[in-house]
Amino acid sequence: MTGSLPPLGLVIGGARSGKSSFAESLIAGTGRPRRYVATAEAWDEEMRDRIAQHRRDRGDGWTTVEAPLDLPAALALSRADEVVLIDCATLWLTNHLLAEHDIAVETAALLAALAACPAPVVIVSNEVGWGIVPENALARRFRDEQGRLNQRLAQTADLVVTVIAGLPLALKGQLP
Repeated sequence: MTGSLPPLGLVIGGARSGKSSFAESLIAGTGRPRRYVATAEAWDEEMRDRIAQHRRDRGDGWTTVEAPLDLPAALALSRADEVVLIDCATLWLTNHLLAEHDIAVETAALLAALAACPAPVVIVSNEVGWGIVPENALARRFRDEQGRLNQRLAQTADLVVTVIAGLPLALKGQLP
């Protein structure tokens, strides 16, 4: 991938679809300094291993900012000459749900921060709506909130790409 990116891109797909790798290739293709905004929290050894593997896969050349909850503050650190990757909106939403924050307020703040960000941003998110209806209230709320968040991000984004089995498909805009 080479080329410039629009102000906001959304890369969406299922678990292990290749969405993060694809988003990283979009970012790397710009030739600009790269900022990685990580939303994962390492609550156990398996998650620590996953985060470490993600870092190894990503390689050098990234400025990493840990922002499990405060994406607006992380975006405010961005410079106009950079390109930003947020990985991922799903874990950010999970963190807010578990903290019992007001999701509508947090989403509005995120959308405002994205609009104000001086750098192009690519957000990775999971598509979770293709499965069965979960059996518990928290899981159902998560699925519903994730669907709403994805819709809001897709409406705002200039480029929306779904990744299935490592293959990207542009849903909105054109791939660079």
